[in-house]
Amino acid sequence: MSSLSIASYFPFTRVKVVAQNVHAEGALIQVHPDLRWRPLCHNCRMPGANLHSQGFRRMVRDLNVADRQVWLQVAYRKVWCPQCGKARVEHLSFCDSPQRLTHRLRRYIYGLCKLLPVAEVARHLELDPKTVKAVDQEFLQEEFGHTDYEGLRVLAIDEVAAKKGQQYLTVVLDYLSGRVVWVGEGHDKETLDRFFAGMTDDQKKAIRAVAIDMWDPYINRLQHHCPQARIVFDLFHVVKGFSFVIDEVRREEVRRAVGPMKQVVKGSRYLLLKNRENLRADQADRLEELLKINENLNRVYVLKDQLKMIYQHQRRPSAKAALDDWCAMAARVDNYHMAQFIKTLRRFEYGILNHCDFSIGTSRLEGVNNKIKVIKRKAYGFHDLTYFGLKIKQAFPGHAKDLKPTNSSG
Repeated sequence: MSSLSIASYFPFTRVKVVAQNVHAEGALIQVHPDLRWRPLCHNCRMPGANLHSQGFRRMVRDLNVADRQVWLQVAYRKVWCPQCGKARVEHLSFCDSPQRLTHRLRRYIYGLCKLLPVAEVARHLELDPKTVKAVDQEFLQEEFGHTDYEGLRVLAIDEVAAKKGQQYLTVVLDYLSGRVVWVGEGHDKETLDRFFAGMTDDQKKAIRAVAIDMWDPYINRLQHHCPQARIVFDLFHVVKGFSFVIDEVRREEVRRAVGPMKQVVKGSRYLLLKNRENLRADQADRLEELLKINENLNRVYVLKDQLKMIYQHQRRPSAKAALDDWCAMAARVDNYHMAQFIKTLRRFEYGILNHCDFSIGTSRLEGVNNKIKVIKRKAYGFHDLTYFGLKIKQAFPGHAKDLKPTNSSG
């Protein structure tokens, strides 16, 4: 038995430290009720009318001292609560009745989980990973479980892969603050219906613009819930769609090629999809050779750069003229996938031209998605998608909405 007291490290109210047993493996602290205080009902916090029973004990884990575990052997009582009309366990200021971890240890676990995966925190504290996850999720639910719709004006909506098997989460971002507003399972009409279900009519009417990709379920629900909002199709997804066309044209040219030309065309996928400035010198030389000997690939490569130029126009008439010119040039490429892509651009022309009024896109969300992938990779995936959604909202709390509106028309 140590002659030194560590009672000052346990400044809990309504209880007192009566004994301590400190050894090389850790510490066992005996805590008894302080009889100077009337016991409180743990349910309603009202003073008990009289003592119902006593002599109960339970073990509660507390914060470590250095690298040694600390356990509290807590004696507690039951009181008759006139407010609840039944016998209740007395309230403990440092630990809720059903829990076996102190409040300060739980807060410490929550803080660690902001930086480390659950498995690492559990290993560090020698706790069950399920216990660590439950603590983290409880704090997350309290802080991020509700959806704050106030002040939303400009949104970006995209999906992120949650796990293998075509399972997605829809992520809604407040474009101005960078805050993840909502995360929902799925990426269909019903998913966005759940998001808008919590909004008032005034909050829906306040939304001025939304950046999305060319995904019909999102478009349908936005036009239904926020018909006044401008839908903006961002450059990233438009170019991504055209990259698929480039690859299909390349495949067709590989099938057509004969002799030495076949070897030049074959294996050129990334030469065509990468930006020229990202190519090595030898790759740039090979690309030049490829474009000289194949007219169709030369056209689609030029069209890729011209497609990006459409988004540099700030006035709708000039952007419309650039889009018309691009479609006319693209039509000269005899390829089924190119023809389908032109139809897609014409169908969604309004959302492409809307960038002239709101120069926004989901590129900011792509940065969010990249960080989400890191979170998922560190945790080796998430089986609980609700928990995953809360971790995403925690990672992107946003900042003060002091950014200037991105509406170029004022």
